[in-house]
Amino acid sequence: MGIRMRRTAIASSTALLLCLGVGGTANADSNPTENPVEINTAPPQEPEEQVTDVPDDAVNDEPTGKPDPDAVPAGRDCGQTEFVYKPKSQGKQYHQGVGATNANYNGTSRTAKSTFTSEVTGEVGVSVSGDLQTSVNTMLVKIKAKFNVTVSAKLTAKLGNQIAVDTPPHKTTHAKYGVYRLKHTGVSYVIHTNCTVSPEKTVVSYSPYRVGWYLWES
Repeated sequence: MGIRMRRTAIASSTALLLCLGVGGTANADSNPTENPVEINTAPPQEPEEQVTDVPDDAVNDEPTGKPDPDAVPAGRDCGQTEFVYKPKSQGKQYHQGVGATNANYNGTSRTAKSTFTSEVTGEVGVSVSGDLQTSVNTMLVKIKAKFNVTVSAKLTAKLGNQIAVDTPPHKTTHAKYGVYRLKHTGVSYVIHTNCTVSPEKTVVSYSPYRVGWYLWES
């Protein structure tokens, strides 16, 4: 991901060019700007690992653990099988877009205002790489407790959300609406009823964190 810059935006209905997934020439707008918006220098990064999307109806599923018959300690009973996930580290946010990328080119010699509007509604869920030995919801509870963050099994990016940003002269502003997901790395294993413990497996997850725009210039 490129070095990030700060620009500012205002949701004004005057002197704005509405861009709905196509390029165009922006109108110049010298009005003062307000709320800060982050402008990146490259498109959003994809997850670094080969991940699997978890279906909505599977976030509560627990795997079935079976003890190793060749490693049963005589006379020991650890009770009910325990599925364990321990979060270890928190990474950066990765943006998962919903719908097409919008773009607007400013062909003027002055900074211009570009306005973008989301055109579809879509849901983004959890993606996982590795052998998770708990349910996804159990994993999310552990992540929330350790890092004091609010991650969800699913977030919805809705139709009609709008953002306005400054586009420099002879530059193109690209905008993609969707969901930011937080990356976490942890380990997962099973404690069986006979007290045997399965090998620890590294688990990398991308969990919905917030809905928003990702913007970059070229």
